[in-house]
Amino acid sequence: MSLADILARHKGREGPLLPILHDVQAEFGHVSEDAIRDIAHDLNLTRAEVHGVVSFYHDYRSTPEPRPVIKLCRAEACQARGVEALVTAMTPNPAVKVETVYCLGLCSVGPAAMVGTDVYARLDTAKLEALVKSL
Repeated sequence: MSLADILARHKGREGPLLPILHDVQAEFGHVSEDAIRDIAHDLNLTRAEVHGVVSFYHDYRSTPEPRPVIKLCRAEACQARGVEALVTAMTPNPAVKVETVYCLGLCSVGPAAMVGTDVYARLDTAKLEALVKSL
């Protein structure tokens, strides 16, 4: 899918910037300067306005990440269930990029992680290592 296809899919939608950026990030793995320029033009915004949104939210990248990204939840419930041991076990790991987030909404089944849009719950070191190998 091209950027033009993404923009066309959101044509006429109210408040389309975030959905467009989500789709661009999902499709290309990052939001490039060229994409920012084209999105701004299409939405009649300045490049600074679009760049401000891209740089504000941590989920958007300006360059692609070549490794799979595992987001580990470090909210209180996951901390109580042992996520810190998982963070320690994963850092550093050249096979994946580990990012921490604060609440995936899986508090009753933590520690939890997210890869792309897939979520994983009740993680321990063995399950997390298996997840990394599957990526």
